[in-house]
Amino acid sequence: MELPEAKQKFIEAWGKLGSEWGINRTMAQVHALLLISPEALTTEEIMITLSISRGNANMTLRELIGWGLVEKQHKAGERKEYFFADKDTWNIARQVAKERRKRELDPVIKILDELSKVEGNVKDPEFMTFTKSVKDINKLAKNVDKTLDTMLKAEESWFWGSIFKMFK
Repeated sequence: MELPEAKQKFIEAWGKLGSEWGINRTMAQVHALLLISPEALTTEEIMITLSISRGNANMTLRELIGWGLVEKQHKAGERKEYFFADKDTWNIARQVAKERRKRELDPVIKILDELSKVEGNVKDPEFMTFTKSVKDINKLAKNVDKTLDTMLKAEESWFWGSIFKMFK
């Protein structure tokens, strides 16, 4: 396989993986392109390479910047904006975890905390089942949150070393 074909395959695979994780396919593909590009790219270069519209490219780049996965750069004497992705996979993993925590886990924990304060008859089977389910899910969500917190604060080698020790 030649490099151009391999790059295309990577971009397609990253896009598919992203969509399976609940991230827009185009967003994942733009991120993939920027990951494998040694230099920052312009919106036009991204549009041409991925065959996407200017509106789609601009919206996607804003979203990637919002996720903290892409940075906008300016080159002296040029009016064009350039976009660059951090190539450090540990930084990427932590940033994605941080964003997903903020967008998905934090709201769930807030609702579960609210639901755990529901009042009712402790002898009612419906009430008992509801409160036990909410309590168990809340406990799991908070354990996931603690694990994410550890990951976000940890250095890569320490984190993976700790994870692997658990499975020995």
